[in-house]
Amino acid sequence: MITLDALAEAALGGADPQTLARLPLPEAFDAACIRAQDATMFDGASHRDVRKSLSVNAVPMPELAPDEVLVAVMASSINYNTVWSAMFEPVSTFGSLRAFARQGGYPARHDLPYQVVGSDAAGVIVRVGAGVRRWQVGDHVVVSPAYVDDQEASAHADAMMGVHGRAWGYETNFGGLAHYTVVRATQLVPKPAHLTWEEAASVTLCAGTAYRMLVSDRGARIKQGDVVLIWGATGGLGAFAVQLVKNGGGIPIGVVSSARKAEILREQGCDVVIDRNEVGLGDGADLDPIETGKRLGRVIRREVGEDPHVVFDYVGQATFGTSVFVVRRGGVVVTCGSSTGYQHQYDNRYLWMNLKRIIGSHIANLQEAHETNRLLGLGQVIPVLTSLYRLDDVGEAARLVQTNGHIGKVGVLCAAPRPGLGVTDPQTRARIGQDRLTSWRRYGVTGGAAVPDSREG
Repeated sequence: MITLDALAEAALGGADPQTLARLPLPEAFDAACIRAQDATMFDGASHRDVRKSLSVNAVPMPELAPDEVLVAVMASSINYNTVWSAMFEPVSTFGSLRAFARQGGYPARHDLPYQVVGSDAAGVIVRVGAGVRRWQVGDHVVVSPAYVDDQEASAHADAMMGVHGRAWGYETNFGGLAHYTVVRATQLVPKPAHLTWEEAASVTLCAGTAYRMLVSDRGARIKQGDVVLIWGATGGLGAFAVQLVKNGGGIPIGVVSSARKAEILREQGCDVVIDRNEVGLGDGADLDPIETGKRLGRVIRREVGEDPHVVFDYVGQATFGTSVFVVRRGGVVVTCGSSTGYQHQYDNRYLWMNLKRIIGSHIANLQEAHETNRLLGLGQVIPVLTSLYRLDDVGEAARLVQTNGHIGKVGVLCAAPRPGLGVTDPQTRARIGQDRLTSWRRYGVTGGAAVPDSREG
């Protein structure tokens, strides 16, 4: 069982800022790591089991840069980039860390024989750098994974356009699956006070990414009545996409891979649900994208009477050719990832001759993260947290995501000893509804290393 140092205990217990500032930093802390020496461990293997490469170890406390804060992490979550890191695929992330370190100065800290991974976190600020102005010790925050150089000119038009931007906890060290994490002040968003630590930690990356893809003027800019096809609609990204389309007056069409997932999506109010197996789509790996698109298009037109305006695709190789074909004339395919492979094939005639567009999207800038956070505060977006693990079982949590055995988001308790802690605005929680906020928890994995469901908080 992992134990906490005095500072993390004080942050968990709601100590005042003066107490937190007075308590000494620990020399080391527990963190989920991969090791550089293991980067070739899966070479020649038929399968890359992340439980073999991902472990919890004590790591030294890093030095804080002037524009950074140190957060005592109460909870985090598993994103697919952590799975990529632990598989050392498609490339080892230690290459990114070495490239970052070559910038010199504080980036040199990131080139270590280990990497602390994780791109979500909710916690308490326990130290601030000398250049930090808008945040104080004791603030409750969530962390955006957009690690941006705010002195780069191109980042001021849109932070995600900065050439030195990185994904925190994937292309940087000191990520969120730990008792402490180091983040730039430009990554911080106030923690929604009505959410528990684990709920808040399960939102920022996926919900912010979906917001940029669909709502932002840098994405598809959905409007009332838009028909939006969402692949993987019960995954972390897809589940938030369904909510955002509904909020915007659109018509979400969720595609899922099993009858159970179809049932869940209907329970959560998705307008149209398609089980890809029932319409002969299988896993899409060996199907002709045009024939698949024709089959899928017939189902969509039967259900809503027209073709999709937008396709939300993060699945990649298995679906992308179908996405380009099935979206309507003048429509948009927006993509932020490729969990089934990066080499996409599509028939370009259907793109150029029908004036369709492909938009690449990545994470969210700070304004988009704040806009997403506002929707959470209004209760218009709710967490999709299902399964919950402890930090010392992080390998099992990542394995669940690796094998696609999860629904929604998989959370990880870090300093928080149990679920249900961290709510400081019970009135808003009661207004939105406890049952609604926890409605996805009933779909979580039970038994084994998973933390039992708790509806307290």
